[in-house]
Amino acid sequence: MNRLQDKVAVITGAGSGIGRAAAELMSKQGARVVVADYDTEAARETAGLITAAGGTALPLTVNVLEEDSIAAMINSAVEEYGFLHIMCNHVGGTNPRLDLDLLRMDMAEFDRAVSLNMRSTLVGSRLAVPHMIKSGGGSIINTASVAALVGDVLQTSYGAVKAAVVSITKSVATQYGPQNIRCNAIAPGAVMTPALENNLPQEVIDSLKAGNALPYLGSPEDIAHTMVFLASDESRYLTGQLLVVDGGMTMQSSAAPGRRAMLPL
Repeated sequence: MNRLQDKVAVITGAGSGIGRAAAELMSKQGARVVVADYDTEAARETAGLITAAGGTALPLTVNVLEEDSIAAMINSAVEEYGFLHIMCNHVGGTNPRLDLDLLRMDMAEFDRAVSLNMRSTLVGSRLAVPHMIKSGGGSIINTASVAALVGDVLQTSYGAVKAAVVSITKSVATQYGPQNIRCNAIAPGAVMTPALENNLPQEVIDSLKAGNALPYLGSPEDIAHTMVFLASDESRYLTGQLLVVDGGMTMQSSAAPGRRAMLPL
């Protein structure tokens, strides 16, 4: 229960879903957690859950589209706790109603996607690294997506910017490994977050489940446990990597679900 004892973690998008699960799990492992989210009340709610369970949390409002807001978040974390050891650049996404195929995608949404996903990851890492060097090292954990690995009929922007997150991860890992800073990314598959449930019809959710090798979709905790591993010293020899946590969605042949029915009972 103390894999992250005395560590200080900043998690963006910690007001709900995967970010909230990561904040709670890191706290249970001994970390002091900065719960950052655009939704002030959601951040306070997550922090309240942590403190009610005996942990330490600081709720902060952050708009990752604004560099000054990210800087204020980092500075507040260091002022409150003195150090910074773990930075989770978790905020991201696009509007699936605007992020369509190449010819119909909204270019304003593409520009927003670049800022929300790619630029925020780069800026968050850039501002965290100097404090991690002073702390003797650290772990940066970036949230990518399986969309970075495969083509799709929709969300062209999302796939592109998440692929950029993977590239940023490798560069940061290469550049600051000598300072004992690790940087890794996670590519979640379909995870039953509020965002997924609220934006996708049930038939699409069912098709995602059918496309997994495992007989279920992921939970926020499945990704959060991976984030805890990357934050801990258990992953001390792991850097510059993309961990795909997708229930086998991207590793199996697209024909596999249909061919499974050919097997004898």
